[in-house]
Amino acid sequence: MSKKLVAYFSASGVTAKKAEALAAAADAELYEIKPAVPYTPADIKWTNPLARCNKEWIKKAKPALADTDANIAAFDTIYLAFPIWYYTAPLIIKSFLSAYDFSGKRIVLFATSGGSGINKAVAHIQAAVPQAEVVEGAMLNGVSSFEEYINL
Repeated sequence: MSKKLVAYFSASGVTAKKAEALAAAADAELYEIKPAVPYTPADIKWTNPLARCNKEWIKKAKPALADTDANIAAFDTIYLAFPIWYYTAPLIIKSFLSAYDFSGKRIVLFATSGGSGINKAVAHIQAAVPQAEVVEGAMLNGVSSFEEYINL
């Protein structure tokens, strides 16, 4: 039996709710990816060119993590959930991926978005962890039942 983890980043709480439901459906442990400096609503207001998210994106900065306490070695499958920012995963996801060894792990991607798809995130994440198998999961918007996704 595969040991599963749902690791998620959520700046506004939308992805957190979906990640919690996914963890319950998959009988998986839950781990929140948290930045060392939490995002405020103003930080993620992408329409403001001076917002933190825009500054990080322009600099390609990897935000510092609040902790690196996830016991990745104990899991075979990691469901990675995040909001889509700039048509891909937020840069904190790269911080998370570079903080651990994902060799031989299966990473199934899930995202929330106001309109963008997940396909660019798959390529970006695969490039960040070439030693892992990266699988496109699904967009979580509107999903209320996760049973069809837990065996991806």
